[in-house]
Amino acid sequence: MEGMNGITTRQLLTMKIHIVDSNWSTEGLRAMLAAVIASFDDAEREAILRAERLASRLHAKDVRSGGRPYVNHLLRVAIRVAHYYHVRDIDVLTAALLHDAVEDHPDELADLATDAERAEGQTAAALAVLGRAFSPRMGRLVSAVTNPDIDKALTLAERQELYRLHVVESLDREPWARVIKLSDFTDNGVGIMWTLTHDKAKRLAAKYAPLVPQMLDFAQRSDTPLDFEAKSRILGQLRNAEKNFAAILDEGE
Repeated sequence: MEGMNGITTRQLLTMKIHIVDSNWSTEGLRAMLAAVIASFDDAEREAILRAERLASRLHAKDVRSGGRPYVNHLLRVAIRVAHYYHVRDIDVLTAALLHDAVEDHPDELADLATDAERAEGQTAAALAVLGRAFSPRMGRLVSAVTNPDIDKALTLAERQELYRLHVVESLDREPWARVIKLSDFTDNGVGIMWTLTHDKAKRLAAKYAPLVPQMLDFAQRSDTPLDFEAKSRILGQLRNAEKNFAAILDEGE
């Protein structure tokens, strides 16, 4: 692990994801992902690393607050699912790495679609490409966590309510997609405190805060396929996220 000051794989796996990101950015997160999946078989590792390479290409120019590479978010979401949620399902892990691909870069994916697939629309074509590249089930999982196009003419409150309704309906029928969304949501809940501008943080908090009760419900459902330890961790992170959102939205400060 060049550039990582001699950090061993064992040490890396004891660190919090955001600490690895803060210290070594994408290089550290890729090393952490490799360490987490070291016990997987060759075919499983190759599928995960292929998904990571595709995610890195699609999001190569995308950045988040502070100019951090967008791919770091995708890596954190996947690492959390594998390492802390104890998930070894390859469809879930590849979908976690590519969970924003169709929403953010449908045109690049649709360019690889067949004429028949493109006839169904750009989003459907992009999902079909992922389904062929990995598996139809993986494509369904990405579809379940992909936000629909919402009419920009609607008010912000109306758009946020439609977003909330979509998340509830979509994840209600896809228990494994809940796992991806819970990792994505908690990652955003932590990251919102690093957002550079108050206006952007407030806008995101207003979007996410109404979803906390539903995320808490999804985390505790008996058909959400996670063990007790993972669910307990998620509940704690969701409650911390809820505090973050409330602090940002508190106009009294």
